Amino acid sequence: MFCLMEGRHVHPSTLYPGGVGTVPTVQLFTDYLVRLMKYVEFMKKVVPLHDDIFDFFYEALPGYEEVGRRRMDTVCWGSFNDPAVCDYTYKRMGEWGKAMFVTPGCVVDGKLVTTDLVDINLNIRILLGHSYYDDWANSETFVTKDPLGNPVDQRHPWNQTTLPRPQKRDFDDKYSWVMCPRWLHNGEHLAMDTGGGAFARLLATSLAGLVDFGYVKATGHSTKIYLPKTQTKPEVEFEWHVPKWSNAIERDRARTYFQAYSAAAALHFIEKAFEELHAGRTDTFTPFEVPDEAIGCGFHEAVRGVLSHHVVIREGKIANYHPYPPTPWNATPRDSYGTPGPYEDSVQNTPIFEENGPDNFKGIDIMRAVRSFDPCLPCGVHMYLGDGKVLERKHSPTFGGTH
Repeated sequence: MFCLMEGRHVHPSTLYPGGVGTVPTVQLFTDYLVRLMKYVEFMKKVVPLHDDIFDFFYEALPGYEEVGRRRMDTVCWGSFNDPAVCDYTYKRMGEWGKAMFVTPGCVVDGKLVTTDLVDINLNIRILLGHSYYDDWANSETFVTKDPLGNPVDQRHPWNQTTLPRPQKRDFDDKYSWVMCPRWLHNGEHLAMDTGGGAFARLLATSLAGLVDFGYVKATGHSTKIYLPKTQTKPEVEFEWHVPKWSNAIERDRARTYFQAYSAAAALHFIEKAFEELHAGRTDTFTPFEVPDEAIGCGFHEAVRGVLSHHVVIREGKIANYHPYPPTPWNATPRDSYGTPGPYEDSVQNTPIFEENGPDNFKGIDIMRAVRSFDPCLPCGVHMYLGDGKVLERKHSPTFGGTH
């Protein structure tokens, strides 16, 4: 389905700044819809199957709700923009963010505290603590105010400077190449997690109660997902309820429900695509020019959670750029305030149900706790350009010659 639109997966070959190279046709959308309906039917089987498995764990292993459990502090940057509202301007970012088909939001102790992307952006802080980096507190300040005139902190990604300091691992000092993204709320630098992606998305969307497009409806305490009749299955409605806990099982359960959510959203989008096609609105590209001077940010959702980009442009070139995918939020070490990141937090004091003895211990419960965040450690790296020193220069006079 992905390759129909974007050529290949991963690294799509049809995307470029300003639009896509795919030509919309009835045949293309029909091919997509046929495949989508098969997936919709598949999800009708999978959701109840996985629900049964997760409920069985709770019943068979009393106390298993404590495996991977931590504070319900989650972040979601929103997904599936509404083209009727979204213009990608910073000035209206709060407005078009709330119009997304997956609502952005920060949840603290189980309560939704904001859905405003401007507020979300301004309160991001990058701390160090136990990371292999030097502080940039005395480095250049790239941005002092955002486009709305709000002050921007020195520890915001717009002002970050990556200064690596390799050294021997010491768990009392430095032990990780991952920095420490935090979200500032009421004076506290919170170690937020993505819940593996799906958990935070469903949680923010459910609590906000803004989404309602026929196939999906957020109620303020749950999300209802409607899937229509398919080849062998009748129509069905699933409902994801905000759980009591943020733990390994509920992160995994949410992943299944969000697959159904995505299928329902795709049905809505393909219907809209047919409407646009039949109305003759088939443009797939908007001219794009890199400005001479600008600051920008993008807020999206990767599979395993939040993905933001923060860029400073000067003289038409990138002067500073930092992306923050899900793993830096989840895999962060202890920060300068001593606060552990979500991986560490979720395994501290987690009960061990494994029956193997010390000589044959596998650590399955610990692995389940960490795996529930859908870890991807390559996403935790930070780019470093060096100081421009040439390490080696080679000259090959025959390179590019004909043979």
